[in-house]
Amino acid sequence: MQNSTLHSDDLPIQSLPKQAFVGLQMLFVAFGALVLVPLIVGLDSNTALLTAGVGTLLFQLCTKRQVPIFLASSFAFIAPMQYGIATWGLAVTMGGLMFAGLVYIALSGLVKLKGAGILQRVFPPVVVGPIIIIIGMGLAPLAVNMAIGKGGDAQIYPYEQAILVSMVTLITTLVVAVFAKGLMKLIPIMFGIAVGYILALCLGLVDFSAIHQAAWFSVPTLTTPEFKLEAILYLLPIAIAPAIEHVGGIMAISSVTGKDFLKQPGLHRTLLGDGIATSAASFLGGPPNTTYAEVTGAVMLTRNFNPKIMTWAACWAIAISFCGKVGAFLSTIPTVVMGGIMMLVFGSIAVVGMSTLIKAQVNVSEPRNLCIISVVLTFGIGGMMLNVGEVSLKGISLCAIVAVIMNLVLPKTKEDGMH
Repeated sequence: MQNSTLHSDDLPIQSLPKQAFVGLQMLFVAFGALVLVPLIVGLDSNTALLTAGVGTLLFQLCTKRQVPIFLASSFAFIAPMQYGIATWGLAVTMGGLMFAGLVYIALSGLVKLKGAGILQRVFPPVVVGPIIIIIGMGLAPLAVNMAIGKGGDAQIYPYEQAILVSMVTLITTLVVAVFAKGLMKLIPIMFGIAVGYILALCLGLVDFSAIHQAAWFSVPTLTTPEFKLEAILYLLPIAIAPAIEHVGGIMAISSVTGKDFLKQPGLHRTLLGDGIATSAASFLGGPPNTTYAEVTGAVMLTRNFNPKIMTWAACWAIAISFCGKVGAFLSTIPTVVMGGIMMLVFGSIAVVGMSTLIKAQVNVSEPRNLCIISVVLTFGIGGMMLNVGEVSLKGISLCAIVAVIMNLVLPKTKEDGMH
């Protein structure tokens, strides 16, 4: 068991300046996706940087700084956050997201008591796969509207300019993701945003007034959470899919480093760290946190397995969050640029859901599996709503509850048991 713990002496000793530089590089890899979420839902980007740094440090505390992983803004919560902010306001949405973090903590306790296999039994691929598909597909209309220059029902940017910028941004991101080598391949979002931003600048779509008005040093915008039962019940089940994805993230970093982090420090500790990081982020007014695959890819590429590097990445994120000019600059990125990126990002979320079903070899012709997947997809894409008294359930939260209940109630066949 001792040998499965990651020690810094597994690798050549790095000086503190080198660790700090590599930590900044890891933050750079995560940066594009990290700031994408607050820019889409209308949060302060500096707050997202702050909560990503704080969340990563809390995760390291829970896992005794053994896992070289970075936590930042989760895409899974974009649509629920947008609905929550529009329906109840930012403070109430953050209160609901704090409780969503408690789902991770509850799952952590379950794993501690029953072992990691309990997650597979309660949340098998036939449940998690379609939920992840709905998370991605539910965001498709938002991506298209932003790409063609719309904000709600209003046309914010001229259609011809909007479609040009968004398509150039999308194509750049695709080219870098497919054809680039080395570290470049891990940051297609950054390249896409950069090219789209330059084109938008040439077309006169960028307003720099916010940068001139911003101070160099400013405290990120903090929001005190408020609590409302309807918002909590809506947001609680949404944590199921990213929590299960977290298991995949831990397995990926275990494979990269050659250490079994599911055993040491243990899946219960990593889930606990993710949950505390998510609740802490929401308490401060930032988006929920999740483990970043891009950073795992960078760890594999650079062979920097030392968890201290993620401590530096977290410290850099916190330090940069107090620079008002950074947040102001990010706020000048036109929504059409974001729209181009999102068409790839949101589609890729749905692909993760399909991949979950395919890897587990789920037999979709089996009546039980067919029923679960069909109902979840129809409820999610169709916008099914269920009113219970004054409480309303809809979207991903309703899909998650329905999928879990159907999986527990419908009788399993022998073939299901094999998978």
